[in-house]
Amino acid sequence: MSAQNSGPRRDTRGIVDAADLFAHVRFRRHAPAPELRPYLEHYWLIDWDLPQPYASHLVPHPSVNLVFQRYDDGRPDFLELSGVGLALDTRKLAGRGRVCGVQFRPGGFRPFAPGFAVSEWTDRVVPAEPVFPSVDPTAVLSPDRDEGRVSALDAFLLGLDPRPDPQVELAMELVDRIRHDRTVRRVDALAREAGLSPRSLQRLFAAHVGVGPKWVVLRYRIHEALEHAESTDAVDWARLAAELGYADQAHLVRDFTATLGAPPSTLRPGASHA
Repeated sequence: MSAQNSGPRRDTRGIVDAADLFAHVRFRRHAPAPELRPYLEHYWLIDWDLPQPYASHLVPHPSVNLVFQRYDDGRPDFLELSGVGLALDTRKLAGRGRVCGVQFRPGGFRPFAPGFAVSEWTDRVVPAEPVFPSVDPTAVLSPDRDEGRVSALDAFLLGLDPRPDPQVELAMELVDRIRHDRTVRRVDALAREAGLSPRSLQRLFAAHVGVGPKWVVLRYRIHEALEHAESTDAVDWARLAAELGYADQAHLVRDFTATLGAPPSTLRPGASHA
């Protein structure tokens, strides 16, 4: 199995105006049980009590999420399966509520639902009960302390008995390469280095990641561009475009604007610092 995560991510990549989000909600990340760490990024917990409605915005990672949700509007507790999102994800929060989320590593969800290709849920948010019929969302959401919620999440996921799979390991390793190595830009070169044909690489990603490798390359580059846009008011966009593998600055700005619905110039410097 590929290297396990040493702990939850501490960056805010993908969160649009993270400082504003953290000013409105209590947001925490926790590590799962050691047996689950090869497959999971982390658990993410959010609680809120808002006098006015608030909208959060996220440029999704190429990850599947399971989201346990509780609202004070009379709905019963419920669990949703959120596939890899292709566009900006906007969530409106109001009143009081609680969310316990599981973010899987890109490629890491398949062992928990081996009968399904991950691409079946791409750009979809669906009730999770058809996939996990024995789930009890209230058992996860009821503990007041984070430790109790984390223990309930561990128990639920360990009960699914994920098994090592060489294809899962390969998919996760290739996504990790894309995430951390800016020189990975061409799908055919990545396929050669993995000993696969481009078509086989595409099939691997469809089955285990949910999106193609080129899409993953572009999404991680947009995450980097967003981080730069919100951390400084003096971004050298031409230089950044070259570093991220874009043909020119205009191409980067077009992709950024298409993903976020606004050009980089509209973002508030310093927003991603938390």
